[in-house]
Amino acid sequence: MYVEIGCRMLLGTVLLTAAVGKVSGRAAYREFTNSVRDLGYRPAGPLAAAVVTAEFTAVVLLAVFPLAGFVTSAALLVAFTVAIAANLRRGGGTCRCFGRTATPLGRHHVWRNAFLIAVAAAGALAPAGSVRPGEAAVAVAGALVVGVLVVMLDDLRYLLGAPNRT
Repeated sequence: MYVEIGCRMLLGTVLLTAAVGKVSGRAAYREFTNSVRDLGYRPAGPLAAAVVTAEFTAVVLLAVFPLAGFVTSAALLVAFTVAIAANLRRGGGTCRCFGRTATPLGRHHVWRNAFLIAVAAAGALAPAGSVRPGEAAVAVAGALVVGVLVVMLDDLRYLLGAPNRT
């Protein structure tokens, strides 16, 4: 049960941060929509709206109907991974994954999403059981820390001097 709680919190943190970052203002949303267009996806406006809606929907489902939330999260992350891989083959583009910055797409984005897909699978397959508040709090805290690290991946790579395309 604690695995499921941690997975819900981790995915919820990442997807909520992504969605809020994209709609945090007109400029952020416009830049996200432009990045969708620059990646070659048309019509960019409706697709950008669909992405943000799907991210918010996955967060709500994770809170209310966990299995549906895990499935929705995994499907969304698979779609993102396919789009990233296709753009890497074409020469890349920028990631406005969390709305803040335009980071060049790299293989690390594929690996990040593969990790999150595995988290969704682990959460969906985790056994149910009784929950004790102390252990649940530890699962939530750990998931929040990992979620922040996932969200800050591009910033951490920059701070550590990692090359853009690895």
